Amino acid sequence: MAETDKPLLIKRYASRRLYNTETSDYVTLEDIAEFIRDGREVQIIDLKSGDDLTRQYLLQIVAEHESRGESVLPISVLTDLVRSYTTQATSVVPEFLAASFEMLREGQSAMMENMTKNNPLASMPGMDAMRAQQEAFMKAVTGGIGGLSSAPEREESKPDDAETESGEGEDLTEIRKQLAELQEKLSKMNK
Repeated sequence: MAETDKPLLIKRYASRRLYNTETSDYVTLEDIAEFIRDGREVQIIDLKSGDDLTRQYLLQIVAEHESRGESVLPISVLTDLVRSYTTQATSVVPEFLAASFEMLREGQSAMMENMTKNNPLASMPGMDAMRAQQEAFMKAVTGGIGGLSSAPEREESKPDDAETESGEGEDLTEIRKQLAELQEKLSKMNK
């Protein structure tokens, strides 16, 4: 396993300072956010207790970005998240959010792929610059969340009979089905 495939281990000392075990230096929350935007997984461990503090620090990074006016989460979503901690919906919310972000990631990847491979204009002069601008725009819009900032490199694959007329593969169709089921469950719980 390549070193970048493993989560970057960050140790928190009793002084609350965060230590990057790969580079042997101290890091800030903004440094950790940058690692994540670059597609790196991180794991933050308390040195003394061994507790995994990753969730706590990721939530702190999100809260800091939101408080600086870099709002990604609308008030209604934040309100619903708070409500989900006190309702029976708690069990479906993580699955719903994961499926939603996966759909966003796949949609962005498909769009980037279409801009490069399937577009007859791709060979036109200046198209590379336009694609780079689009990638930068998508990175800015998504904040690089979960690797959304760039299209993953894939092997060439031919469409098979499982693809629909709109070009969606089985996976995307299945995700949409799961998302619809989750939305239905949520609406039933709110009644």
